[in-house]
Amino acid sequence: MPVRPAETEAELEAHLHGICFKTGPPQRIGVEIEWLVHDARNPRCPVEPDRLHSAAHHLRTLPLTSLLTFEPGGQLELSSLPATSLTACIESVAADLALVRPAMRAMGLGMAGHGHNPWHPPHRVLTDDPRYSAMEAYFDRWGGAGRSMMCSTASVQVCVDAGYEEPGPLGLGRRWLMAHLLGAVLCAAFANSPASEGCPTGYRTTRQVVWSQLDPGRTLAPPQSADLRAAWASYVLDAPVMCVRCEDGPWDAPKGLTFRDWVRTGRPRPPTREDLDYHVSTLFPPVRPRGHLELRMIDAQAGDGGWIVPLAVTAALFDDPEAAERAYRIVKPLAETAGSRPAPRNPLWRHAVRGALTDPELHAAAVACFAAAQEALPRLGAAPEVIAAVAEFTERYVARSRCPADDHLDALYAAEAEAARAHPGDGDITELLGKDRP
Repeated sequence: MPVRPAETEAELEAHLHGICFKTGPPQRIGVEIEWLVHDARNPRCPVEPDRLHSAAHHLRTLPLTSLLTFEPGGQLELSSLPATSLTACIESVAADLALVRPAMRAMGLGMAGHGHNPWHPPHRVLTDDPRYSAMEAYFDRWGGAGRSMMCSTASVQVCVDAGYEEPGPLGLGRRWLMAHLLGAVLCAAFANSPASEGCPTGYRTTRQVVWSQLDPGRTLAPPQSADLRAAWASYVLDAPVMCVRCEDGPWDAPKGLTFRDWVRTGRPRPPTREDLDYHVSTLFPPVRPRGHLELRMIDAQAGDGGWIVPLAVTAALFDDPEAAERAYRIVKPLAETAGSRPAPRNPLWRHAVRGALTDPELHAAAVACFAAAQEALPRLGAAPEVIAAVAEFTERYVARSRCPADDHLDALYAAEAEAARAHPGDGDITELLGKDRP
């Protein structure tokens, strides 16, 4: 499988320096959106693998602009091309969805926007992919969270340019720090996964809890540093190797092998630059540098256009200079709460995961950031319906210290209360579930 000769550690480190942050004026925006696929008539009925494989084959015949892929548990993902404006990004993805959704409905399948599957335990559908087999085996060392991450989670990932090399509101250093502080605010505001297998988990974003339970060597944020490129290169080289690709047989990697160890020992075979690039694709910090910044902390959102609001808010706060300056000043004090521990295992992110916007500090930051975003969207040329959608979300959730997860919890507990009234003898079940209420 290797296509180039092995390279030295210094050459690979230089390669990482060259690809992690591509600086310049912020000009492009992108989004990756995932949905849980379910039976259109009964979301609680698992979809058979043959139906999902058939759906994947059919959808790949559509003339889509976005890249369409399926995750291990059958989650459908659309990844946009880099767009030159927020409007262009939204229009391109919306046009693809206008083809995908009716095609799915015709096959009796629905697409649900939940950060974590609220109905079923994790079940891997893509069983013949060596990457996912190696990933499953690797994460099994860390307990059941790995399978849950692979098969039961869905997100909205927003991609923004790295920014200018120089300091300032659109500079790389500020954008990198802001991404990790604002990330907690976005995580809280768009929390949308409070249940698993029909029961509340005690968290408003179970998806983020799952991520925080995985291998810290590949899911925690790199340490803050004045030299971001050097810090990222060290993070990558010191991360454990998840898999060693080969033509035949499983892609297993020796336990505890870091990429740096692999380079220095040359075993089980000398690694190449392609191996390094592949290794980077198996690292999942909350903000991943891939030339641009990939923000990975937002739960999937409900509704046909639910993904538009987090995309619009994030784009406004990063790419409008005035809003970026305001957002940085708003979230900078959150660093005191975050402390020295990396995201998402620090107190700031833990507050976002459990309490979301019921946390006073996160609520105040969200109110101010959403106000800045709303003021910036007209300057970015956002369409009136996008501005209206952000305003409606702000009024419905942010202004009231709520997030989408609270709607699900209200409905869940109302259903439990109704069931308890109908069947008084089962009241102990409601009482037990109530103990997990955030």
